[in-house]
Amino acid sequence: MKKVLIEVIFASDKRRKALLLLQEGPKEMETLFKSLEITRRELVPQMKILKAHHLVSHYEDTYELTAIGKLIVDEMVPLLDKVEVLDTDIDYWGTRKLDFIPPHLFKRILELKDCQIINPYTQSIYAQPPELYGAYDLSQEASKRGKTFFAVTRFFYPNFAQVFTEMLQGQVKINVIVTPDVLNRIQNQDRDIYIDIVKDELFNLYLYPKKIDFVSFAYNEYYLLMRLLDGKGKYDYKYMLSSSQSALEWGKELFEYYLKDSVPVMEI
Repeated sequence: MKKVLIEVIFASDKRRKALLLLQEGPKEMETLFKSLEITRRELVPQMKILKAHHLVSHYEDTYELTAIGKLIVDEMVPLLDKVEVLDTDIDYWGTRKLDFIPPHLFKRILELKDCQIINPYTQSIYAQPPELYGAYDLSQEASKRGKTFFAVTRFFYPNFAQVFTEMLQGQVKINVIVTPDVLNRIQNQDRDIYIDIVKDELFNLYLYPKKIDFVSFAYNEYYLLMRLLDGKGKYDYKYMLSSSQSALEWGKELFEYYLKDSVPVMEI
């Protein structure tokens, strides 16, 4: 009795990995079992199952995907990539509010590959993450500092003025989108400092008038960082960090999504 295809594909790591290897092109049996780090004896019955379900064809000692196999594997890869991102910390992703991500970007969450979920030390929960903000330390070589910074935030960080001032001193071009509450804090806390910051030609401040269902996200040339709320709207200080190029492009599109509904703040 034959298995259902979903079981054939996902019930065995050996079969799934063999299909992914064959997506690259035909492979001899020896190449397959060496790449999978198993014995020929272990692999043969798995390949027989794939062949019996018309996912692979076999000639001499070489296997390749059938037309059906190619169709399924081409659809399987994006799913596995999404699962890989969520498997980084499924308890984290599964308990976060994710509705703030527009549908076209949510479908592409696989682009946040190689991400990490960071749980900062208690004493640093209000500090800006060093991975993203440490790059602006003026004691570092100029080649190691980012030259652009983009952020959207609903939270007013106490050291915003200091961080922005240091960035501007380092000739970093800053684009920040804030909520009305954050803008109100900027206008009423260290206002004299922020007047100079907002006047700087490298600094662009925007107001997003709608509700934001996350704490903040930011990116530069090296990192994308997101601080998310849990399902009850609370924040536990954990954040997502990724340095992959696909994640940076994804973050750029997310920023542009919020920018289109934002208005420039020319003075405070």
